[in-house]
Amino acid sequence: MQGSANLNIMIKAARKAGRSLVKDFREVENLQVSMKGAGDFVSRADTAAEEILREELRGARQTYGWLGEETGEEEGEDPTRRWIVDPLDGTTNFLHGMPHWAVSIALEHKGQIVSAVVFDPAKDEMFYAEKGAGAWLNDSKRLRVSGRSRMIEAVFATGVPFAAKRTLPATLKDLARLMPECAGVRRWGAASLDLAYVAAGRYDGYWERELNIWDIAAGYLIAKEAGALIEGVRADQDPLESGSLLCANGALFDPMVKILRDA
Repeated sequence: MQGSANLNIMIKAARKAGRSLVKDFREVENLQVSMKGAGDFVSRADTAAEEILREELRGARQTYGWLGEETGEEEGEDPTRRWIVDPLDGTTNFLHGMPHWAVSIALEHKGQIVSAVVFDPAKDEMFYAEKGAGAWLNDSKRLRVSGRSRMIEAVFATGVPFAAKRTLPATLKDLARLMPECAGVRRWGAASLDLAYVAAGRYDGYWERELNIWDIAAGYLIAKEAGALIEGVRADQDPLESGSLLCANGALFDPMVKILRDA
């Protein structure tokens, strides 16, 4: 896809941050790690990647606002646009030497996500989308959600909350109801990649609660542009505002929603 100038800036920034992260990933045992909360780690690699993204994105678009996981929110001269950034989604995987983590960048315009990049440096997979222009992988692969229509053949993804979160009982109830009806559930620990994998047809659906907007903003647009349906876990929830979402292909969305909302 021939992307916009903004999308090209985002892809360039993601690759630059990804190179820094890969370098640190090779030396993961030597990282300076501190605890930010139970099960929620922050590392030198994480903050260094966010600084790279700030320099690249705000340097190119100085009037845009900013929301980053590590550096928080800053208003821009242009109140209609802001970058929403997670420099390292899957930090716990990263710190344990597991090659499943991503750089996530979204551009919001007037409250809508209009451009998105999720980059998996360990596998060199660049997922990206622009509103109305479809979702893509690397240089030329158009992404579409899976065509599976039977729950018993479907594989779903979720996140299992760690001790600091309140939604573990609800998630365990979800699993008890969904797992007997499907081919399997995966928990890989990076929400942005879970959504990108739905877009690519690798997962048939995904749900999770208690996420932050930087976890899902980019993956949200990529999945939607690939044909996924997305709603809040509750019918009255906005996924980006609430951080709780249900996502699946068109054929499986209603049966998945019925199982999980009934729970």
